[in-house]
Amino acid sequence: MNSMNDTGVVAGPASGRTSHTHPLRRLAGTGFIATLAAMVATTLAAALAQAVGVDFEVPDGGETIPLSGFAVVTGFFSFVGIVIAVALLRRSARPAERFVWTAVSLTAISLVPPLLSGANTATTTALLGLHLVPATVMIPTLARSLRTRTG
Repeated sequence: MNSMNDTGVVAGPASGRTSHTHPLRRLAGTGFIATLAAMVATTLAAALAQAVGVDFEVPDGGETIPLSGFAVVTGFFSFVGIVIAVALLRRSARPAERFVWTAVSLTAISLVPPLLSGANTATTTALLGLHLVPATVMIPTLARSLRTRTG
């Protein structure tokens, strides 16, 4: 009889790191591609709104929001969404569910400033819609990605 017989469990420092590193990288990669898509979709939607006469002039200072501003803000907040998704993947037992609740709540909160901006009806309506465009790209994409990483 051989006394060296063990349970076949192999534990090493690399096995723990690998299992967490790859899902995080894949989630970040998926999030990056979704961010680019959200930036393009939002900027195109803003350009379309401008083409039909929306001026995007905000009375506070009387400045017009440039198309590049939509892309930059969409990119920034999409990146924030990726960071939230990564944190939930690492810390939550149900990251997809928690991400959806968090992202939908933050999207709802983001609808308040356009309503308070004092802009004309067309600009306010367009801004509300433009808050929903990246949400419809980012939230389902990241939630689906979180489900495949944990399920």
